[in-house]
Amino acid sequence: MKNKTTYLALNLFLITSIAFSQKMIKASTIMKDIKAGKNVTIKNAKIVGVLDFTFMDEAIEKLPKRKKNSWFNWNNNGNGNTNEVKKLIENKISFTNCTFIDDVLAYIPDEDSGYTFTASFEDTAIFKNCIFDRKAMFKYSRFERNTDFSDSSFNDDSTFKYAKFNKDISFANTTFDEVATFKYAKFNNNVSFSNAVFKDSAIFKYTNFSDGVSFKNTNFEEDLNIKYMKVSGNFNVSNMKVAYDIDSKYTKINGKSFSKYLID
Repeated sequence: MKNKTTYLALNLFLITSIAFSQKMIKASTIMKDIKAGKNVTIKNAKIVGVLDFTFMDEAIEKLPKRKKNSWFNWNNNGNGNTNEVKKLIENKISFTNCTFIDDVLAYIPDEDSGYTFTASFEDTAIFKNCIFDRKAMFKYSRFERNTDFSDSSFNDDSTFKYAKFNKDISFANTTFDEVATFKYAKFNNNVSFSNAVFKDSAIFKYTNFSDGVSFKNTNFEEDLNIKYMKVSGNFNVSNMKVAYDIDSKYTKINGKSFSKYLID
């Protein structure tokens, strides 16, 4: 009993030490460095304030006022091409063991101005072993180089809808507390969701995996929607668990239906 008490006390001490060892960095400071063309490499830090990769506040000052979009302003994929303001982050971005206290935004649909602001990443984008306490919005983001979200936790709303990953990418060991959306996302290289935990619904509807995907040991604690999903290459679902329904209508795994692929 004494050994067990000592072990628990040591674990508590280590967790507390790690929490307090994270330095505090303002999101505005990071945005200032990005604007100055500097690469961002941050480890063991708490990021305070909204980290807006779209730089909406700066961009909006240069834009003409416009009326809000009605339904006919939108194109087929739901992206308002007449009102989208794109920002390309050319710097290398790397966050390791960081906690984002506030929103991390690469997508902002601003109702007041009628514009939609998006951000894409031209160079490496690393968010490894990070905690997103608030929103993590990467809708329409394009990731041109290697990208890593492995070992991270998304505690609030998150979306990678329409996101495009051109190089290596990992979501291994991630945790999603809320609905996780990868609808229409495109992965050009093999991607791993192994050991990930989806505590709410997971949406991979229309998602395209061009070079395989791993859901090995992935735990879906609610529904899994893979309707119209397409996979070419290795499809690893060994020990994958889904608590409720799987919607696999029109899903194609190397040209076969989901159910037929599992049987074969």
